Amino acid sequence: MYTPEIAPVADSLLWSSLLAILPLLTIFVTLGALKWKAHWAGLTAVGVALIVAIAAYGMPVGLAGLSATQGFAFGLFPIMWIVITAIWLYELTVRSGHFEDLRLVINVISDDPRIQAIIVAFCFGGLLEALAGFGAPVAITGVMLVAVGFTAMRAAVVVLVANTAPVAFGAIAIPIITAGTLTGIDYQDIGAMVGHQTPFLAAVVPLFLVLLVDGRRGLRQIWPLALVVGIAFGLAQYVSATFLSVELTDIISSLVGLAAVVIMLRFWKPKGGQDALDRMAYEREHEGADAPDAGSASSAMATDVKKETAPLTGSRVFLALFPYLLVIVIFSVAKLVPALNNWLASTDVKIPWPGLHGDILDAAGEVSTSTVYNFQWLSSPGTLLLISGIIVAIVYKMSAKDAVDVFIVNVVKMKFSILTVGSVLALAYVMNLSGQTITIGTWIAGTGAFFAFLSPILGWLGTAVTGSDTSANALFATLQQTAAHEAGLNPLLLVGANSSGGVLGKMVSPQNLTIAATAVGLLGKESSILRRVIGWSLGMLVAMCLLVGLQSTVLSWMVPSH
Repeated sequence: MYTPEIAPVADSLLWSSLLAILPLLTIFVTLGALKWKAHWAGLTAVGVALIVAIAAYGMPVGLAGLSATQGFAFGLFPIMWIVITAIWLYELTVRSGHFEDLRLVINVISDDPRIQAIIVAFCFGGLLEALAGFGAPVAITGVMLVAVGFTAMRAAVVVLVANTAPVAFGAIAIPIITAGTLTGIDYQDIGAMVGHQTPFLAAVVPLFLVLLVDGRRGLRQIWPLALVVGIAFGLAQYVSATFLSVELTDIISSLVGLAAVVIMLRFWKPKGGQDALDRMAYEREHEGADAPDAGSASSAMATDVKKETAPLTGSRVFLALFPYLLVIVIFSVAKLVPALNNWLASTDVKIPWPGLHGDILDAAGEVSTSTVYNFQWLSSPGTLLLISGIIVAIVYKMSAKDAVDVFIVNVVKMKFSILTVGSVLALAYVMNLSGQTITIGTWIAGTGAFFAFLSPILGWLGTAVTGSDTSANALFATLQQTAAHEAGLNPLLLVGANSSGGVLGKMVSPQNLTIAATAVGLLGKESSILRRVIGWSLGMLVAMCLLVGLQSTVLSWMVPSH
Protein backbone atom coordinates (compact mmCIF):
# COMPACT_ATOMS: atom_id res chain seq x y z
CA MET A 1 0.00 0.00 0.00
CA TYR A 2 1.31 3.45 -0.90
CA THR A 3 0.17 6.59 0.89
CA PRO A 4 1.47 9.84 -0.62
CA GLU A 5 3.24 12.20 1.75
CA ILE A 6 2.44 15.90 1.53
CA ALA A 7 6.02 16.97 2.40
CA PRO A 8 8.41 14.06 1.78
CA VAL A 9 11.56 16.18 1.34
CA ALA A 10 13.04 17.12 4.75
CA ASP A 11 9.45 17.54 6.05
CA SER A 12 9.45 20.85 4.19
CA LEU A 13 6.44 21.85 2.08
CA LEU A 14 8.57 24.42 0.24
CA TRP A 15 11.37 22.02 -0.75
CA SER A 16 8.89 19.28 -1.59
CA SER A 17 6.92 21.68 -3.81
CA LEU A 18 10.03 22.88 -5.61
CA LEU A 19 10.86 19.26 -6.42
CA ALA A 20 7.25 18.36 -7.31
CA ILE A 21 7.02 21.22 -9.80
CA LEU A 22 10.05 19.95 -11.80
CA PRO A 23 7.96 17.82 -14.23
CA LEU A 24 5.81 20.87 -15.08
CA LEU A 25 8.85 23.07 -15.53
CA THR A 26 10.33 20.35 -17.76
CA ILE A 27 7.39 20.34 -20.14
CA PHE A 28 7.06 24.14 -20.34
CA VAL A 29 10.81 24.74 -20.73
CA THR A 30 11.35 22.02 -23.33
CA LEU A 31 8.22 23.03 -25.25
CA GLY A 32 8.31 26.81 -24.84
CA ALA A 33 11.98 27.73 -24.53
CA LEU A 34 13.87 24.85 -26.16
CA LYS A 35 11.23 24.37 -28.92
CA TRP A 36 11.24 20.57 -28.67
CA LYS A 37 8.62 18.53 -30.46
CA ALA A 38 5.61 18.11 -28.15
CA HIS A 39 5.88 14.32 -27.91
CA TRP A 40 9.53 14.52 -26.80
CA ALA A 41 8.66 17.23 -24.26
CA GLY A 42 5.81 15.09 -22.92
CA LEU A 43 7.85 11.89 -22.68
CA THR A 44 10.74 13.71 -20.97
CA ALA A 45 8.36 15.25 -18.42
CA VAL A 46 6.92 11.78 -17.67
CA GLY A 47 10.47 10.55 -17.03
CA VAL A 48 11.14 13.43 -14.61
CA ALA A 49 7.80 12.82 -12.83
CA LEU A 50 8.65 9.13 -12.42
CA ILE A 51 12.08 9.95 -10.96
CA VAL A 52 10.57 12.44 -8.48
CA ALA A 53 7.78 9.98 -7.53
CA ILE A 54 10.21 7.11 -6.91
CA ALA A 55 13.24 8.94 -5.49
CA ALA A 56 11.61 11.74 -3.48
CA TYR A 57 8.15 10.39 -2.66
CA GLY A 58 9.16 6.76 -2.16
CA MET A 59 6.51 5.46 -4.55
CA PRO A 60 7.23 1.83 -5.50
CA VAL A 61 8.62 1.55 -9.02
CA GLY A 62 5.83 -0.79 -10.15
CA LEU A 63 3.05 1.50 -8.91
CA ALA A 64 4.69 4.56 -10.47
CA GLY A 65 4.98 2.78 -13.82
CA LEU A 66 1.38 1.51 -13.66
CA SER A 67 0.14 5.04 -12.86
CA ALA A 68 1.76 6.20 -16.10
CA THR A 69 0.12 3.38 -18.07
CA GLN A 70 -3.35 4.23 -16.74
CA GLY A 71 -2.83 7.89 -17.61
CA PHE A 72 -1.62 6.97 -21.09
CA ALA A 73 -4.70 4.80 -21.61
CA PHE A 74 -6.95 7.68 -20.53
CA GLY A 75 -5.12 9.92 -23.00
CA LEU A 76 -5.89 7.45 -25.81
CA PHE A 77 -9.48 6.85 -24.75
CA PRO A 78 -11.53 8.94 -24.34
CA ILE A 79 -9.40 12.05 -25.03
CA MET A 80 -7.75 11.21 -28.39
CA TRP A 81 -10.77 9.15 -29.41
CA ILE A 82 -12.79 12.40 -29.30
CA VAL A 83 -10.19 14.32 -31.31
CA ILE A 84 -9.73 11.55 -33.91
CA THR A 85 -13.48 11.25 -34.55
CA ALA A 86 -13.97 15.06 -34.58
CA ILE A 87 -11.30 15.51 -37.24
CA TRP A 88 -12.55 12.43 -39.14
CA LEU A 89 -16.00 14.03 -39.29
CA TYR A 90 -14.45 17.15 -40.78
CA GLU A 91 -12.27 15.15 -43.22
CA LEU A 92 -15.40 13.41 -44.53
CA THR A 93 -16.82 16.80 -45.50
CA VAL A 94 -13.56 17.66 -47.31
CA ARG A 95 -13.40 14.32 -49.18
CA SER A 96 -17.05 14.65 -50.20
CA GLY A 97 -16.56 18.20 -51.49
CA HIS A 98 -19.09 19.85 -49.16
CA PHE A 99 -16.63 21.68 -46.95
CA GLU A 100 -16.05 24.46 -49.48
CA ASP A 101 -19.77 25.21 -49.32
CA LEU A 102 -19.51 25.72 -45.55
CA ARG A 103 -17.05 28.55 -46.17
CA LEU A 104 -19.55 30.15 -48.53
CA VAL A 105 -22.38 29.74 -45.99
CA ILE A 106 -20.31 31.46 -43.29
CA ASN A 107 -19.52 34.21 -45.80
CA VAL A 108 -23.27 34.79 -46.26
CA ILE A 109 -23.55 35.81 -42.58
CA SER A 110 -20.39 37.92 -42.90
CA ASP A 111 -17.30 37.72 -45.09
CA ASP A 112 -15.38 39.85 -42.58
CA PRO A 113 -12.74 37.53 -41.04
CA ARG A 114 -12.84 39.42 -37.74
CA ILE A 115 -16.56 38.70 -37.38
CA GLN A 116 -16.07 35.14 -38.61
CA ALA A 117 -13.62 34.58 -35.74
CA ILE A 118 -16.31 35.65 -33.27
CA ILE A 119 -19.05 33.55 -34.93
CA VAL A 120 -17.00 30.37 -35.39
CA ALA A 121 -14.48 30.33 -32.54
CA PHE A 122 -16.50 32.08 -29.82
CA CYS A 123 -20.20 31.38 -30.48
CA PHE A 124 -20.11 28.04 -32.34
CA GLY A 125 -17.07 26.94 -30.29
CA GLY A 126 -19.04 27.70 -27.12
CA LEU A 127 -21.90 25.56 -28.36
CA LEU A 128 -19.55 22.66 -29.12
CA GLU A 129 -17.94 23.11 -25.68
CA ALA A 130 -21.41 22.92 -24.12
CA LEU A 131 -22.26 19.66 -25.85
CA ALA A 132 -18.97 17.81 -26.34
CA GLY A 133 -16.01 19.51 -24.64
CA PHE A 134 -12.72 17.64 -24.16
CA GLY A 135 -10.94 19.22 -27.14
CA ALA A 136 -13.67 18.78 -29.77
CA PRO A 137 -14.42 22.55 -30.04
CA VAL A 138 -10.76 23.39 -30.70
CA ALA A 139 -10.42 20.65 -33.31
CA ILE A 140 -13.59 21.49 -35.24
CA THR A 141 -13.47 25.32 -35.11
CA GLY A 142 -9.75 25.27 -35.94
CA VAL A 143 -10.33 23.60 -39.30
CA MET A 144 -13.38 25.79 -39.95
CA LEU A 145 -11.30 28.98 -39.58
CA VAL A 146 -8.60 27.64 -41.89
CA ALA A 147 -11.37 26.87 -44.39
CA VAL A 148 -12.51 30.51 -44.47
CA GLY A 149 -8.99 31.72 -45.19
CA PHE A 150 -7.16 32.06 -41.87
CA THR A 151 -3.51 31.05 -41.74
CA ALA A 152 -2.99 27.87 -39.75
CA MET A 153 -1.14 29.62 -36.90
CA ARG A 154 -3.69 32.42 -36.56
CA ALA A 155 -6.55 29.90 -36.57
CA ALA A 156 -4.89 27.84 -33.82
CA VAL A 157 -4.25 30.86 -31.58
CA VAL A 158 -7.76 32.29 -32.09
CA VAL A 159 -9.57 29.04 -31.22
CA LEU A 160 -7.41 28.44 -28.13
CA VAL A 161 -8.03 31.95 -26.76
CA ALA A 162 -11.76 31.66 -27.59
CA ASN A 163 -12.01 28.34 -25.72
CA THR A 164 -11.98 29.99 -22.27
CA ALA A 165 -15.23 31.48 -20.95
CA PRO A 166 -17.44 28.48 -21.87
CA VAL A 167 -15.10 25.79 -20.46
CA ALA A 168 -16.31 25.82 -16.83
CA PHE A 169 -19.84 24.94 -18.01
CA GLY A 170 -18.60 22.59 -20.77
CA ALA A 171 -19.94 19.12 -21.53
CA ILE A 172 -23.23 19.97 -19.76
CA ALA A 173 -21.43 21.46 -16.70
CA ILE A 174 -19.42 18.33 -15.90
CA PRO A 175 -16.55 20.33 -14.24
CA ILE A 176 -18.99 22.04 -11.85
CA ILE A 177 -20.95 18.86 -11.10
CA THR A 178 -17.62 17.13 -10.33
CA ALA A 179 -16.66 19.90 -7.87
CA GLY A 180 -20.07 19.62 -6.19
CA THR A 181 -19.83 15.85 -5.86
CA LEU A 182 -16.39 16.02 -4.24
CA THR A 183 -17.02 18.93 -1.86
CA GLY A 184 -20.63 18.23 -0.88
CA ILE A 185 -21.55 21.80 -1.88
CA ASP A 186 -24.67 22.02 -4.07
CA TYR A 187 -23.37 22.20 -7.63
CA GLN A 188 -26.10 24.74 -8.47
CA ASP A 189 -24.46 27.11 -5.94
CA ILE A 190 -21.00 26.46 -7.40
CA GLY A 191 -22.41 27.12 -10.88
CA ALA A 192 -23.90 30.40 -9.70
CA MET A 193 -20.51 31.39 -8.21
CA VAL A 194 -18.72 30.60 -11.46
CA GLY A 195 -21.50 32.53 -13.22
CA HIS A 196 -20.40 35.58 -11.20
CA GLN A 197 -16.79 35.23 -12.39
CA THR A 198 -16.46 33.93 -15.97
CA PRO A 199 -18.89 36.46 -17.57
CA PHE A 200 -16.16 39.08 -17.05
CA LEU A 201 -13.95 36.95 -19.31
CA ALA A 202 -16.74 36.42 -21.82
CA ALA A 203 -17.28 40.18 -22.11
CA VAL A 204 -13.70 40.83 -23.29
CA VAL A 205 -12.71 37.64 -25.15
CA PRO A 206 -14.38 38.71 -28.47
CA LEU A 207 -12.34 41.96 -28.29
CA PHE A 208 -9.18 39.87 -27.86
CA LEU A 209 -10.14 37.72 -30.87
CA VAL A 210 -10.52 40.82 -33.08
CA LEU A 211 -7.13 42.02 -31.84
CA LEU A 212 -5.59 38.64 -32.73
CA VAL A 213 -7.14 38.63 -36.21
CA ASP A 214 -6.52 42.22 -37.30
CA GLY A 215 -4.61 44.10 -34.59
CA ARG A 216 -5.52 47.53 -33.25
CA ARG A 217 -6.86 48.67 -36.61
CA GLY A 218 -9.45 45.88 -36.53
CA LEU A 219 -10.29 46.61 -32.90
CA ARG A 220 -11.05 50.27 -33.71
CA GLN A 221 -13.41 49.16 -36.50
CA ILE A 222 -15.14 46.15 -34.88
CA TRP A 223 -15.16 46.89 -31.13
CA PRO A 224 -18.91 47.76 -30.93
CA LEU A 225 -19.91 44.34 -32.29
CA ALA A 226 -17.28 42.46 -30.24
CA LEU A 227 -18.35 44.21 -27.04
CA VAL A 228 -22.08 43.64 -27.67
CA VAL A 229 -21.51 39.91 -28.33
CA GLY A 230 -19.22 39.52 -25.30
CA ILE A 231 -21.64 41.30 -22.96
CA ALA A 232 -24.64 39.40 -24.36
CA PHE A 233 -22.81 36.07 -23.88
CA GLY A 234 -21.66 37.07 -20.38
CA LEU A 235 -25.09 38.30 -19.26
CA ALA A 236 -26.72 35.11 -20.55
CA GLN A 237 -24.10 33.08 -18.69
CA TYR A 238 -24.79 35.02 -15.48
CA VAL A 239 -28.58 34.73 -15.74
CA SER A 240 -28.59 31.05 -16.74
CA ALA A 241 -26.04 29.93 -14.12
CA THR A 242 -27.76 31.92 -11.36
CA PHE A 243 -31.46 31.51 -12.10
CA LEU A 244 -32.12 28.98 -14.90
CA SER A 245 -29.89 25.92 -15.40
CA VAL A 246 -26.20 25.33 -14.77
CA GLU A 247 -26.23 22.45 -17.27
CA LEU A 248 -27.69 24.55 -20.10
CA THR A 249 -25.64 27.70 -19.41
CA ASP A 250 -23.25 27.38 -22.35
CA ILE A 251 -25.98 26.43 -24.82
CA ILE A 252 -28.08 29.45 -23.82
CA SER A 253 -25.17 31.91 -23.80
CA SER A 254 -23.74 30.68 -27.12
CA LEU A 255 -27.10 31.03 -28.87
CA VAL A 256 -27.65 34.48 -27.31
CA GLY A 257 -24.18 35.54 -28.48
CA LEU A 258 -24.88 34.28 -32.00
CA ALA A 259 -28.25 36.07 -32.05
CA ALA A 260 -26.51 39.27 -30.96
CA VAL A 261 -24.15 39.03 -33.98
CA VAL A 262 -26.98 38.45 -36.46
CA ILE A 263 -29.22 41.20 -35.03
CA MET A 264 -26.46 43.80 -34.82
CA LEU A 265 -25.30 43.12 -38.38
CA ARG A 266 -28.81 43.99 -39.58
CA PHE A 267 -28.46 47.51 -38.22
CA TRP A 268 -24.70 48.14 -38.30
CA LYS A 269 -22.14 47.51 -41.04
CA PRO A 270 -18.49 47.52 -39.96
CA LYS A 271 -15.74 49.08 -42.06
CA GLY A 272 -12.49 47.53 -43.18
CA GLY A 273 -13.73 44.01 -43.90
CA GLN A 274 -12.31 43.85 -47.42
CA ASP A 275 -8.97 45.26 -46.25
CA ALA A 276 -8.81 42.59 -43.55
CA LEU A 277 -9.60 39.93 -46.17
CA ASP A 278 -6.83 41.22 -48.44
CA ARG A 279 -4.31 41.21 -45.59
CA MET A 280 -5.34 37.68 -44.68
CA ALA A 281 -5.00 36.47 -48.28
CA TYR A 282 -1.52 38.02 -48.46
CA GLU A 283 -0.58 36.43 -45.14
CA ARG A 284 -1.89 33.06 -46.34
CA GLU A 285 0.36 33.25 -49.43
CA HIS A 286 3.40 34.04 -47.25
CA GLU A 287 2.87 31.60 -44.37
CA GLY A 288 6.44 30.35 -44.61
CA ALA A 289 7.53 28.30 -41.61
CA ASP A 290 4.01 28.17 -40.22
CA ALA A 291 2.42 26.68 -43.34
CA PRO A 292 0.46 23.44 -42.84
CA ASP A 293 2.31 20.22 -43.53
CA ALA A 294 1.63 18.54 -46.86
CA GLY A 295 -1.22 16.10 -46.50
CA SER A 296 -2.33 17.69 -43.23
CA ALA A 297 -5.87 18.46 -42.20
CA SER A 298 -5.88 22.10 -43.22
CA SER A 299 -3.90 21.80 -46.44
CA ALA A 300 -6.90 20.07 -48.03
CA MET A 301 -8.71 23.38 -48.19
CA ALA A 302 -6.04 26.04 -48.59
CA THR A 303 -8.36 27.68 -51.08
CA ASP A 304 -8.43 31.21 -52.42
CA VAL A 305 -10.96 33.04 -50.27
CA LYS A 306 -12.05 35.14 -53.27
CA LYS A 307 -12.80 32.19 -55.50
CA GLU A 308 -15.99 32.68 -57.52
CA THR A 309 -18.43 29.81 -57.32
CA ALA A 310 -21.98 29.05 -58.43
CA PRO A 311 -24.75 30.55 -56.29
CA LEU A 312 -25.61 28.59 -53.16
CA THR A 313 -28.81 26.57 -53.39
CA GLY A 314 -30.91 25.51 -50.42
CA SER A 315 -29.73 21.92 -50.66
CA ARG A 316 -26.07 22.97 -50.79
CA VAL A 317 -26.54 25.12 -47.70
CA PHE A 318 -28.26 22.27 -45.85
CA LEU A 319 -25.59 19.71 -46.80
CA ALA A 320 -22.80 22.12 -45.80
CA LEU A 321 -24.36 22.68 -42.37
CA PHE A 322 -25.66 19.12 -41.95
CA PRO A 323 -22.68 17.60 -40.05
CA TYR A 324 -22.70 20.40 -37.47
CA LEU A 325 -26.48 20.46 -37.07
CA LEU A 326 -26.37 16.68 -36.67
CA VAL A 327 -23.69 16.91 -33.96
CA ILE A 328 -25.81 19.46 -32.08
CA VAL A 329 -28.93 17.27 -32.33
CA ILE A 330 -27.21 14.01 -31.33
CA PHE A 331 -25.35 15.58 -28.39
CA SER A 332 -28.41 17.52 -27.22
CA VAL A 333 -30.56 14.39 -27.18
CA ALA A 334 -27.82 12.28 -25.55
CA LYS A 335 -27.04 14.85 -22.85
CA LEU A 336 -30.40 16.50 -22.22
CA VAL A 337 -32.83 13.56 -22.30
CA PRO A 338 -32.34 12.09 -18.80
CA ALA A 339 -33.46 8.56 -19.66
CA LEU A 340 -31.05 8.31 -22.62
CA ASN A 341 -28.23 10.01 -20.71
CA ASN A 342 -28.62 7.57 -17.81
CA TRP A 343 -28.79 4.58 -20.17
CA LEU A 344 -25.62 5.66 -21.98
CA ALA A 345 -23.84 6.13 -18.64
CA SER A 346 -24.99 2.67 -17.54
CA THR A 347 -23.01 1.12 -20.43
CA ASP A 348 -19.70 2.45 -19.04
CA VAL A 349 -17.31 -0.30 -17.99
CA LYS A 350 -15.45 0.40 -14.74
CA ILE A 351 -12.03 -1.31 -14.81
CA PRO A 352 -9.95 -1.38 -11.59
CA TRP A 353 -6.47 -0.83 -13.05
CA PRO A 354 -4.59 -4.16 -12.69
CA GLY A 355 -1.79 -4.06 -10.13
CA LEU A 356 -2.66 -0.48 -9.12
CA HIS A 357 -6.21 -0.38 -7.76
CA GLY A 358 -6.38 -0.95 -4.02
CA ASP A 359 -2.65 -0.38 -3.53
CA ILE A 360 -2.77 3.43 -3.42
CA LEU A 361 -4.35 5.46 -0.64
CA ASP A 362 -5.17 9.15 -0.88
CA ALA A 363 -3.91 11.75 1.62
CA ALA A 364 -6.94 11.00 3.87
CA GLY A 365 -5.98 7.32 4.09
CA GLU A 366 -8.86 6.13 1.90
CA VAL A 367 -8.36 3.79 -1.06
CA SER A 368 -7.94 6.04 -4.11
CA THR A 369 -10.79 5.88 -6.59
CA SER A 370 -8.60 7.43 -9.30
CA THR A 371 -7.20 3.99 -10.07
CA VAL A 372 -10.51 2.86 -11.60
CA TYR A 373 -10.45 3.35 -15.37
CA ASN A 374 -13.84 4.26 -16.83
CA PHE A 375 -14.16 2.78 -20.33
CA GLN A 376 -16.94 4.88 -21.91
CA TRP A 377 -17.23 2.83 -25.07
CA LEU A 378 -20.72 4.14 -25.91
CA SER A 379 -21.29 7.31 -23.83
CA SER A 380 -18.00 8.99 -24.83
CA PRO A 381 -18.36 12.12 -26.98
CA GLY A 382 -15.96 10.38 -29.37
CA THR A 383 -18.40 7.55 -29.98
CA LEU A 384 -21.25 10.03 -30.50
CA LEU A 385 -19.03 11.81 -33.05
CA LEU A 386 -18.31 8.44 -34.72
CA ILE A 387 -22.06 7.82 -35.04
CA SER A 388 -22.45 11.35 -36.45
CA GLY A 389 -19.67 10.65 -38.97
CA ILE A 390 -21.28 7.40 -40.14
CA ILE A 391 -24.60 9.20 -40.72
CA VAL A 392 -22.80 12.03 -42.56
CA ALA A 393 -20.99 9.53 -44.82
CA ILE A 394 -24.35 7.89 -45.68
CA VAL A 395 -26.07 11.24 -46.37
CA TYR A 396 -23.10 12.37 -48.50
CA LYS A 397 -23.36 9.05 -50.41
CA MET A 398 -19.77 8.09 -49.65
CA SER A 399 -18.73 4.46 -49.93
CA ALA A 400 -17.77 2.56 -46.78
CA LYS A 401 -14.32 2.05 -48.30
CA ASP A 402 -13.84 5.82 -48.69
CA ALA A 403 -15.05 6.59 -45.16
CA VAL A 404 -12.77 3.92 -43.61
CA ASP A 405 -9.84 5.10 -45.73
CA VAL A 406 -10.30 8.66 -44.46
CA PHE A 407 -10.36 7.34 -40.88
CA ILE A 408 -7.18 5.27 -41.28
CA VAL A 409 -5.27 8.08 -43.02
CA ASN A 410 -6.41 10.39 -40.23
CA VAL A 411 -5.15 8.08 -37.43
CA VAL A 412 -1.77 7.54 -39.12
CA LYS A 413 -1.36 11.29 -39.62
CA MET A 414 -2.10 11.88 -35.93
CA LYS A 415 0.33 9.32 -34.52
CA PHE A 416 2.56 11.92 -32.84
CA SER A 417 -0.49 13.78 -31.48
CA ILE A 418 -1.67 10.49 -29.95
CA LEU A 419 1.76 9.94 -28.39
CA THR A 420 1.85 13.50 -27.03
CA VAL A 421 -1.58 13.45 -25.40
CA GLY A 422 -0.98 9.96 -24.00
CA SER A 423 2.31 11.09 -22.42
CA VAL A 424 0.77 14.28 -21.00
CA LEU A 425 -2.00 12.28 -19.29
CA ALA A 426 0.62 9.77 -18.08
CA LEU A 427 2.45 12.74 -16.53
CA ALA A 428 -0.78 13.95 -14.88
CA TYR A 429 -1.53 10.53 -13.38
CA VAL A 430 1.99 10.02 -12.00
CA MET A 431 1.95 13.50 -10.44
CA ASN A 432 -1.53 13.02 -8.99
CA LEU A 433 -1.21 9.48 -7.61
CA SER A 434 2.30 10.01 -6.20
CA GLY A 435 1.15 13.15 -4.36
CA GLN A 436 3.19 15.73 -6.29
CA THR A 437 0.15 17.78 -7.37
CA ILE A 438 -1.35 17.93 -3.87
CA THR A 439 2.03 19.01 -2.46
CA ILE A 440 2.12 22.01 -4.81
CA GLY A 441 -1.52 22.81 -4.08
CA THR A 442 -1.12 22.58 -0.29
CA TRP A 443 1.92 24.85 -0.45
CA ILE A 444 0.03 27.51 -2.42
CA ALA A 445 -2.96 27.12 -0.09
CA GLY A 446 -0.86 27.89 2.99
CA THR A 447 -0.94 31.65 2.46
CA GLY A 448 -3.89 32.45 4.75
CA ALA A 449 -6.47 35.05 3.73
CA PHE A 450 -4.25 36.10 0.80
CA PHE A 451 -4.99 32.69 -0.70
CA ALA A 452 -8.20 34.15 -2.14
CA PHE A 453 -6.02 36.06 -4.62
CA LEU A 454 -4.05 32.90 -5.47
CA SER A 455 -6.81 30.27 -5.56
CA PRO A 456 -7.49 30.56 -9.34
CA ILE A 457 -3.81 29.63 -9.90
CA LEU A 458 -4.53 26.12 -8.58
CA GLY A 459 -7.31 25.66 -11.13
CA TRP A 460 -5.03 27.05 -13.85
CA LEU A 461 -2.28 24.63 -12.82
CA GLY A 462 -4.63 21.64 -12.76
CA THR A 463 -6.01 22.36 -16.22
CA ALA A 464 -2.56 23.18 -17.65
CA VAL A 465 -1.33 19.75 -16.54
CA THR A 466 -4.37 17.64 -17.44
CA GLY A 467 -6.00 19.69 -20.22
CA SER A 468 -9.34 19.43 -18.43
CA ASP A 469 -11.22 21.76 -16.08
CA THR A 470 -13.04 18.67 -14.80
CA SER A 471 -9.71 17.09 -13.82
CA ALA A 472 -8.55 20.36 -12.23
CA ASN A 473 -11.67 20.32 -10.03
CA ALA A 474 -11.15 16.65 -9.24
CA LEU A 475 -7.62 17.50 -8.10
CA PHE A 476 -8.14 20.69 -6.16
CA ALA A 477 -11.82 21.33 -5.29
CA THR A 478 -11.61 19.70 -1.84
CA LEU A 479 -8.21 21.33 -1.22
CA GLN A 480 -9.77 24.73 -1.99
CA GLN A 481 -12.61 23.92 0.42
CA THR A 482 -10.21 22.94 3.22
CA ALA A 483 -7.96 25.95 2.65
CA ALA A 484 -11.00 28.24 2.79
CA HIS A 485 -12.07 26.85 6.18
CA GLU A 486 -8.52 27.23 7.56
CA ALA A 487 -8.18 30.80 6.26
CA GLY A 488 -11.68 31.91 7.30
CA LEU A 489 -12.80 32.37 3.69
CA ASN A 490 -16.02 31.34 1.96
CA PRO A 491 -15.51 27.78 0.56
CA LEU A 492 -18.04 28.45 -2.22
CA LEU A 493 -15.93 31.34 -3.51
CA LEU A 494 -12.72 29.33 -3.70
CA VAL A 495 -14.28 26.19 -5.18
CA GLY A 496 -15.85 28.37 -7.87
CA ALA A 497 -12.52 30.16 -8.39
CA ASN A 498 -10.83 26.81 -9.02
CA SER A 499 -13.10 26.21 -12.01
CA SER A 500 -12.89 29.82 -13.24
CA GLY A 501 -9.09 29.84 -13.02
CA GLY A 502 -8.97 26.44 -14.67
CA VAL A 503 -10.55 27.69 -17.90
CA LEU A 504 -7.49 29.91 -18.46
CA GLY A 505 -5.07 26.98 -18.22
CA LYS A 506 -6.80 25.22 -21.10
CA MET A 507 -5.04 27.18 -23.86
CA VAL A 508 -1.53 26.38 -22.54
CA SER A 509 -2.13 22.71 -21.73
CA PRO A 510 0.10 20.52 -23.92
CA GLN A 511 -2.95 18.33 -24.64
CA ASN A 512 -4.94 21.23 -26.11
CA LEU A 513 -1.91 22.70 -27.91
CA THR A 514 -1.48 19.35 -29.66
CA ILE A 515 -5.18 19.15 -30.55
CA ALA A 516 -5.06 22.66 -32.08
CA ALA A 517 -1.81 21.94 -33.93
CA THR A 518 -3.20 18.66 -35.30
CA ALA A 519 -6.45 20.26 -36.45
CA VAL A 520 -4.85 23.07 -38.45
CA GLY A 521 -1.91 21.01 -39.74
CA LEU A 522 0.90 22.42 -37.56
CA LEU A 523 1.94 19.21 -35.86
CA GLY A 524 5.36 19.76 -34.29
CA LYS A 525 4.78 23.53 -33.99
CA GLU A 526 3.16 23.33 -30.53
CA SER A 527 6.01 25.37 -29.04
CA SER A 528 5.31 28.24 -31.48
CA ILE A 529 1.61 28.18 -30.58
CA LEU A 530 2.44 28.12 -26.85
CA ARG A 531 4.60 31.24 -27.13
CA ARG A 532 1.71 33.07 -28.82
CA VAL A 533 -0.95 32.15 -26.23
CA ILE A 534 0.96 32.07 -22.91
CA GLY A 535 0.72 35.86 -22.48
CA TRP A 536 -3.04 35.82 -22.99
CA SER A 537 -3.44 32.96 -20.52
CA LEU A 538 -1.34 34.58 -17.79
CA GLY A 539 -2.83 38.05 -18.34
CA MET A 540 -6.40 36.79 -17.94
CA LEU A 541 -5.31 34.67 -14.95
CA VAL A 542 -3.99 37.78 -13.16
CA ALA A 543 -7.33 39.52 -13.81
CA MET A 544 -9.25 36.50 -12.45
CA CYS A 545 -7.02 36.40 -9.34
CA LEU A 546 -7.78 40.08 -8.70
CA LEU A 547 -11.52 39.53 -9.17
CA VAL A 548 -11.63 36.56 -6.76
CA GLY A 549 -9.47 38.42 -4.23
CA LEU A 550 -11.87 41.37 -4.35
CA GLN A 551 -14.87 39.01 -4.09
CA SER A 552 -13.40 37.79 -0.80
CA THR A 553 -13.37 41.38 0.55
CA VAL A 554 -15.03 44.48 -0.93
CA LEU A 555 -17.05 42.56 -3.55
CA SER A 556 -18.28 39.86 -1.14
CA TRP A 557 -21.87 40.75 -2.10
CA MET A 558 -21.16 38.96 -5.42
CA VAL A 559 -20.87 35.60 -3.64
CA PRO A 560 -24.26 33.81 -3.81
CA SER A 561 -25.79 32.90 -0.45
CA HIS A 562 -26.35 29.16 -0.03
